[in-house]
Amino acid sequence: MIKHIIFDMDGTLIDSERMIISKWKDVAAEFHIPDIEETLMQCIGINSHETETLFHRIYGEDFPYRKYTSMVSRRFHDEINANGLPVKPGTYQLFHFLKENHYQIGLASSTREAVVREEMKSIGLLDYFHVVVGGDMVSNSKPHPEIYLTAAKLLGVSPNQCYAVEDSPNGIRSAYQAGMATLMVPDLIAPDEELRQMIFRQFQNLLELQDFLAVAQAH
Repeated sequence: MIKHIIFDMDGTLIDSERMIISKWKDVAAEFHIPDIEETLMQCIGINSHETETLFHRIYGEDFPYRKYTSMVSRRFHDEINANGLPVKPGTYQLFHFLKENHYQIGLASSTREAVVREEMKSIGLLDYFHVVVGGDMVSNSKPHPEIYLTAAKLLGVSPNQCYAVEDSPNGIRSAYQAGMATLMVPDLIAPDEELRQMIFRQFQNLLELQDFLAVAQAH
């Protein structure tokens, strides 16, 4: 029975990606940046360096990405400072279940480690994790498997002894290539037929995932 589970963060545990897209859409409207939502969908699951590279590829090398992303970040943090981070339904119940049943829990996020720790601490989850791997701790962004291989190594187990919980295609590809059993809870992008071949199980929410783990444990 698998007792090691590694989570993505944005779009999986916190509903941050919708907020970021909303802020980008506001900035795009002000500065007449075309097709911003389509561009952002390609960025889901990759790190900040890869995101900047993608923006320059789409909008040109002279596109002031850092100026705009700074504006987006400021508006995003203003909102979470006022209202807190939106936590995905079922998150707290699932983590209580995992702790009670002695799972080893990891986090593998494309977001920088310091930000991951800050955000997980702010919603009271940081102490649940035995391992935290941020995007700045690896050389290759998702969908490359490095981040999940690193998390498994730090947990001291083989990747095939781990579940990986993801919301995005890039994340699923990363975990699948690492050799993990992928559990998908889609957020903004539904899986296509190719991706479904890589998914071990798919759920509508984290409470469904918890039910699956409870049944698996009972057997």
